[in-house]
Formats: sequence, structure tokens, C-alpha cells
Amino acid sequence: MRRSYAAGRDGLNQGPTMTGEMESLVLEQLRRIRASQDRMELDLQDVKIRVSAIEQHLGQVQIQIAGLNGRMDRFDERITRIERRLDLVDA
Repeated sequence: MRRSYAAGRDGLNQGPTMTGEMESLVLEQLRRIRASQDRMELDLQDVKIRVSAIEQHLGQVQIQIAGLNGRMDRFDERITRIERRLDLVDA
């Protein structure tokens, strides 16, 4: 470990500056940040895939609901015709 000593204004040594140690600590922290960022990118890819699957499923549900609405409309028409034939409706 290399330490350099900086002289103060009065010419006395102020103590070690530990420039190399600081650089090493900063690089270590940057590596940790990068590793964390890589993990988050993978997690984000997984989330995107899951959201896409949910969107597809939601689209299928909407199609099924539209089909059910069509069937209900046809049932309503049939019930109206039956009521008219049986004179169950006040006209």
C-alpha cells in the first residue's frame, strides 16, 4: 500500500492522502453498482416478458367478453320475440 504525504501550508506533513486506496475503493463501489445494474436489467427483462404475457391474456379476455355480449344480445332478441308471440308484453 503506497501512501503519499501532503504538506500543508506551513510545510508540515498533514498525513497520508491514500490516493491509491481511495481509487481502489471507488473502483470497487463502481463494480458493485455495475453488478447491481446488471441484475436489475435481467429483472427488468423478466418483468417485460411477464407484462407482455398479461397483455396477451387481457386481450383474449376482452375477445371472450365481446363474444359473451353478442350471445346475450341474441338471447335478448329471442326473449323479446317469445314474449311477443305469447302476448306477455304490453304494447
